[in-house]
Amino acid sequence: MTQPETLAQYWLHHVRRFRGSKKVAVRQKELGIWQPYTWDQEYEHVRNFGLGLLELGFQRGERVAIIGDNEKEYLWGALAVMAVGGVVVGIFTDVTPKEVEYVVNHSDATFVLAGDQEQVDKLLAIKDQVPRVRKVIYWDEKGMWHYNDPWLMDFREVEALGAREAETHPDRFPALIVEGQGTDYAMFCYTSGTTGLPKGVMLTHENFIYAVKAFGEIDPRYDTDNYVSFIPLAWIGGAALDIAPHAVDAIILNFTESPETVQENIREIAPDALLYSSRLWESLVSTIQVRMMDSTWINRFLYNLFLPIGYKVADLQFAKKPVPPHLRALYALGRLLVFKPLLSQFGLHKARTTYTSGAALSPDVFRFFRALGLPLRQIYGSTEVCGGAVAHRKDDIKFESLGKPLPGARVKISEEGEILLASPGLFAGYHKNPEATEKAIWVDDEGTRWFRTGDAGYLDEDGHLIYLDRMKDMIELAGGERYSPQYIEGRLKFSPYISHAMTIGDKDKGYVTAIITIDFDNVGRWAEKQGIAYTTYTDLAQKPEVYRLIREAVERVNQTLPPAARVRRFVLLHKEFDADEGEMTRTRKLRRRFLAERYAAIIDALYSDARSVHIRDTVRYRDGREAVIDTTLRIESLK
Repeated sequence: MTQPETLAQYWLHHVRRFRGSKKVAVRQKELGIWQPYTWDQEYEHVRNFGLGLLELGFQRGERVAIIGDNEKEYLWGALAVMAVGGVVVGIFTDVTPKEVEYVVNHSDATFVLAGDQEQVDKLLAIKDQVPRVRKVIYWDEKGMWHYNDPWLMDFREVEALGAREAETHPDRFPALIVEGQGTDYAMFCYTSGTTGLPKGVMLTHENFIYAVKAFGEIDPRYDTDNYVSFIPLAWIGGAALDIAPHAVDAIILNFTESPETVQENIREIAPDALLYSSRLWESLVSTIQVRMMDSTWINRFLYNLFLPIGYKVADLQFAKKPVPPHLRALYALGRLLVFKPLLSQFGLHKARTTYTSGAALSPDVFRFFRALGLPLRQIYGSTEVCGGAVAHRKDDIKFESLGKPLPGARVKISEEGEILLASPGLFAGYHKNPEATEKAIWVDDEGTRWFRTGDAGYLDEDGHLIYLDRMKDMIELAGGERYSPQYIEGRLKFSPYISHAMTIGDKDKGYVTAIITIDFDNVGRWAEKQGIAYTTYTDLAQKPEVYRLIREAVERVNQTLPPAARVRRFVLLHKEFDADEGEMTRTRKLRRRFLAERYAAIIDALYSDARSVHIRDTVRYRDGREAVIDTTLRIESLK
């Protein structure tokens, strides 16, 4: 076989490499025991299922929908479909029968793989609405012994059909794999459909192979690497991080016993790489901190002794400065005695690479895990670019950024401030939706296809991509510049001394200002260490020293913003924003319209030459008491 062009061709290459060996391809935890399957065994299952599909009338180019949990049969079914020239269509397990009907019909699927009884029941409920589907093939027969619909078929029955065909024509299956081309469709990945019906993103084998190799350049993968497959395989994350690297790089996939045992199984396998959402990383910090509080006194002592050393090393690494030999030695001791045993409790002690995706992650979380020795980094992309197009490099991390383009990928910012992505991983289009495809793709004068992400951002002086907000949520200033209130507020709240911030700016205003509330506990402790006396929240907030402290935080954020979005003036409010007074929702989101009306006098002063503003406000305490605050708030101006 010449240079592989498809995922199946890469996979067949590894099958031949490991033929006759005991090299593990996948593991599945079943009944409490990890069951290994060699590459020979995997080949037999994939070959038999693929040939079985052909015996059932499957034709090259047809689509097969798969709905089920991450299990070995999902992987083998997907590999088999692609091997015989088909297209995999993933469906999330938590969708309704109506949503299954839409994806199956829209993708023109002729077969459906269903994991268990729950998913089979969804198909049976819509049987008359999906006339193209010839068979529904299930792999977990539990609870289905009384089902006798001829439309249903057991995964093992399909394999039996294929095994007989393989005996008669042993060369047929590899010959089919060789026929594949890189431009063939590998998968249709359906978007979430939050703004309408889901769109079928058409991705080719070339797209997936590029994505695997691009990430491999910044994070090499090896055929000895263990990955735990828990990200839904219907999502681009599961397809691009599990199925494709298994085929191209021969990584070992480990399938958990159930969705409920993921954390336990990750701890058992200790994977070489891991992707969590930002919410999960933040939750993990809290879990670690609580666990250390409940630990023995000696463990707490060692943790509190070495964590500051870890922070010093992490900060030097972030600043790209050398770590002194004495710090390096102390840190190595801390890794041995504290950090590595602590990470091992969560299965993270062997991880060479850990990624976060989705919402921006707090710098405090980045620093914490870096202090423990965990190489945490950010990924940015979308289904349309085969998962990722931008990522942090190991030794080039900026808290406020998403990283730099992957090898072969490009990023540019449109005149309107929208992030545009060009990449060999860029999708072919939306299935049956040329209008949406045309809207999503812009072709420049050189013929380069750019994906319009719908996200606002900019590139900093080092070429790092800074994400601001969705374009539709940006606010335009008087000069025509656009900025993201949520982005600036989120960055301001990274300071431990700021509890909340509301940024202001609109078409009738020439610049951005902010109303900031201090974190009373943290600022109070800081003031005590500085020997600053104070009485109340209002008194503390208006101290000149506190204004200088908060000004430093605002200036740090301003350095990461384009000039038009920088905070030019701010005021420290005399009180916290309060949900009981209608200033915030119960989920701690600001009620902007209410706040703009309540603090209209402050906002007017921020957009004048005033250096202060007098306020008279009624404050309601939790015990029902009310008090009138009559004070003057200082207004701070920045360059």
